[in-house]
Amino acid sequence: MEDYRVVLTKEAPRMSLPAEAGRMRVTLNWNAAGPTPIDLDLCCLWEFADGSRGCVQAFGGKFNAPRNAAVPVIAHDGDERRGGPEGESMTIDMSQVQLIRRILVFAYIYDGVPNWAAADGVVTVYPVSGPPVEVNLDESDPRARVCAMFLLRNVGGELRIRREVRYFTRGHRAMDAAYDWGLTWGRGRK
Repeated sequence: MEDYRVVLTKEAPRMSLPAEAGRMRVTLNWNAAGPTPIDLDLCCLWEFADGSRGCVQAFGGKFNAPRNAAVPVIAHDGDERRGGPEGESMTIDMSQVQLIRRILVFAYIYDGVPNWAAADGVVTVYPVSGPPVEVNLDESDPRARVCAMFLLRNVGGELRIRREVRYFTRGHRAMDAAYDWGLTWGRGRK
């Protein structure tokens, strides 16, 4: 069987995802080996249809959104510090897509020298049905610790994905401002 996937590029940065009930998985893989190992964190900013906003990330144990929901819309699988084939992943409950306004999925270099090129990162979206969708972190800014990878938007009940691959040298706050999220940021730790 042929390995079929869709790769979002600068030239073809967007597509619609099937809006079927089930769990859509998002996985970040990277190369943590080398002379200066890198620990990437998979995170997302979220905004729901009711106007509530927040961040899913390892900092502060914010692994679900909404945070104390019995069935979260977004659930992070936990912190992985070694990269490798499993990487880090989160799921989005597509049976609750009507609650989603937008989700910005990003990576953060938690530990190690900002070297996105050496990290060789790729984020893959596994829709409930259809081929996987990849966004390669094939550009880099050696001063940046944060990279907005892709944006999901709910348009009439359909999730649309758009490749971003935007690097931010001034961290989470700068990314938040660029996408007009309006969150309050402070220091965090795992």
